[in-house]
Amino acid sequence: MTIFRIVCILFTVLPSLTAAAKADDLLIWSPAKLSERSYKATMGFRLPAEWETSAGADIALAATKSGAPLPDSEQAMLWGRIVRTNVTPAGQSQRGVKVSVDTLRGSGALTLSRSRSWILSDSLDMQSSRSVSVGYDPIDARQASVTASQALKLIHPWTGTSLSAGAGLSNVSGDFSSSVAVSQTILPNLNLDASMTNPFSEDEAGSVNLRYRLNW
Repeated sequence: MTIFRIVCILFTVLPSLTAAAKADDLLIWSPAKLSERSYKATMGFRLPAEWETSAGADIALAATKSGAPLPDSEQAMLWGRIVRTNVTPAGQSQRGVKVSVDTLRGSGALTLSRSRSWILSDSLDMQSSRSVSVGYDPIDARQASVTASQALKLIHPWTGTSLSAGAGLSNVSGDFSSSVAVSQTILPNLNLDASMTNPFSEDEAGSVNLRYRLNW
């Protein structure tokens, strides 16, 4: 029996556990069929506390019509996360640590993050986020890397308009990147987004997108 057939059996049997997983919020089980012959699942557990702790694995696999796994399609990612959230009448803040390890390729990353949202005035809200990530890739020429990023978003909740700006710095290339974006809610499920990366530089690039979201 091939690995792909075993995975198919698991995805056939294990969804019966989904109801139990939803009943018990401590369990994480999220299977998905990405295409006719590709599957992905996130599984793990969470421990509610002042610092919420969760850990688990992301597993994915794709195969040919004959049932043989496609080269480089396997994924076996172990991850762990610790998050603390503070909520006040004026806003919310969150601090977290996340670690991930690719067991098949030997790469990994450790990310420290912090975010905050608060009421700036009667008509404006503000969001800020910062993160620092330390990565390791045994295949890359520079195996260790550090990436830092920061973002700010100004929101007008009454009109659905938001303006955001972000910046990042990576020690691998030594490049500094920046971006600005504007988002406007046209209808409850329809948004117009415009963004620009690295403005006022040779690598300047922009995009405009119209997004429609449908839930059922």
